[in-house]
Amino acid sequence: MTSLFRFCGNTLRESKQSADKSAHSIKFYKESRVMPQVKSILVSYLRKSAFICGCFVVFLLCAAPAFAQNGGKAEPLKIEFKRGTTSTTINGVVRGDEEAEYTLTARQGQQLTIKLTSTPVKSSCFDLKGPDGVNPGLKYDCNYDYSKPLPATGEYFLKVSRPTTVKGTARYKMTITIR
Repeated sequence: MTSLFRFCGNTLRESKQSADKSAHSIKFYKESRVMPQVKSILVSYLRKSAFICGCFVVFLLCAAPAFAQNGGKAEPLKIEFKRGTTSTTINGVVRGDEEAEYTLTARQGQQLTIKLTSTPVKSSCFDLKGPDGVNPGLKYDCNYDYSKPLPATGEYFLKVSRPTTVKGTARYKMTITIR
């Protein structure tokens, strides 16, 4: 009987070892099946994140010009004279710290006259810059009239603003004559 017990004991021990091996192999099998799933989930999240980031970048690149229109600085208006005339009048409004900008093309030696009136009185003024930094002979940054021959040929930059940044509105009338 001891031999039968020994045989049965060995058999029980062997079956227990074999059950442990199969449990280990099942555990390993499950882990090996889980790892590819985890990897595929991570890759899936990475792809989604990359797609979302890419869409965001494309949106920013497409929307940048639209944002710049509202927050950017406008191009200066070009002052042109009607055929056969040497004078033009511009009416405008500046509020707070706004500026109205204009460009004017003229030749050296031409007489440029600028007369600025505003309501309320002296609530707006102008500054004139010559081409390539040439000084057109203005004494102040805030002027109400100017009449001199131009020192250089090219595009002159004219800026109308309020002399103060305090809230308020200035309506102006600017007459420009070139002879």
